[in-house]
Amino acid sequence: MKSSIGLMTKRRFAPLFTVQFLGAFNDNLFRTSMVLLVIFGIYDDPTREASLSAIAGGLFILPFVLFSAFAGSLADHMDKSLLIRRIKTAEILIMCVGALGLVLQSVPLLLLTLAATGLQSAFFGPIKYAIIPQHLEKDEVLGGTGMVQAGTYVAILCGTLLGGALLVRIDNGGMEAGQAAIGVLVVAALGRFAAQYLPPAPPQGEAAAEKPDWNIVRASVRVTREVMSNRIARLAIWAISIFWALGAVLLAQFPPLVKNGLGGDEGVATAFLAIFSVGVAGGSILVNRLLGGRISARFAPWAAIGMGVFVLDLYRRLQDWTPAAELLSIGQFLDLDGGWWVALDLFGLALMGGAYVVPLYAYLTTHVPPSLTARAIAVNNIVNSGLMVAGSLALTFAVQGGITIVDSLLGIVGVAFVAAYLGRRLDRAS
Repeated sequence: MKSSIGLMTKRRFAPLFTVQFLGAFNDNLFRTSMVLLVIFGIYDDPTREASLSAIAGGLFILPFVLFSAFAGSLADHMDKSLLIRRIKTAEILIMCVGALGLVLQSVPLLLLTLAATGLQSAFFGPIKYAIIPQHLEKDEVLGGTGMVQAGTYVAILCGTLLGGALLVRIDNGGMEAGQAAIGVLVVAALGRFAAQYLPPAPPQGEAAAEKPDWNIVRASVRVTREVMSNRIARLAIWAISIFWALGAVLLAQFPPLVKNGLGGDEGVATAFLAIFSVGVAGGSILVNRLLGGRISARFAPWAAIGMGVFVLDLYRRLQDWTPAAELLSIGQFLDLDGGWWVALDLFGLALMGGAYVVPLYAYLTTHVPPSLTARAIAVNNIVNSGLMVAGSLALTFAVQGGITIVDSLLGIVGVAFVAAYLGRRLDRAS
């Protein structure tokens, strides 16, 4: 781990880490402010609140399905650093719309911004992992990937905490989000500044001569076939995608689960998201220490089983939980019988998740030709997004059909055991 932290002093890694950190920070600052503003300040109906969380998740990830293949081809064809700078410029414009939506408390503007941030992330996603093996030595790739993953979740934590803290309760019981609007604009500007210091990352091999296909359907089919013909890459992509589908459904459940299942206020929702983020970051660092920098999937099946066990224990605890008449603060919630155990279940789930997913990304970026790396990540994002959209839709239909948020946790347990099976197959294939 010492060598991984040492990468933070190198220009070939530090600017990339900073840019991706600020990007994840800003996404979650905006998203947390938006979701908490709508659920605790605008809406007052459990079904609408649960549906909004699922719809918001679907809107964010739908662009990954539509544009990832084109984005991956573009990233392999162009200088990745130049492309990052253009993406970060677009983020400033997107957050201008988002800031307006927060100030006006306009749900349509907020959802539009959320979809636009998903589009921006669809273009940035293939680059942030594909550039790592281009700038780092092979024995640094797992450490660099773990640092990016841990940094992403620390950024999620910070953005989540600030997103909740910048909302202000007003006398009529509503919420005011002007400070959050200023925050998303400032962070977007800082991200663009950091992108200026990225070292060049020119296209590799024959990728420079392969022009991106503007037909997004044809591009998606062609690139997906090309990448999925590699057995190791195919198994890694399915294993990673199952994890993100699980995470998308779980994160969509957090705010309504806290309010309607546990009786907590927006502070409890923010704290739970923060606990989850810290856990994934910790798991990302832990697995790098356990593997000693070697790229291996031997811990993936056990980490996935661990995820399922923690979710099952959370489900067991919530069966007999009776929400209080009034929403509880985080201090009041933790004082309840079982409050700390709920928090520990979430932390354990996230810790196992981080340990599961980091080596799989390292597998994916080191088992395809260098000229195909960004497209491999793009295909991974397509499959991720398809399963995440499917999970969000399934959650929406389940809620509309009368299944409670608490009972929907059993579906996550099943998905975790599918992830364990895929992790085992990947370990045996390598």
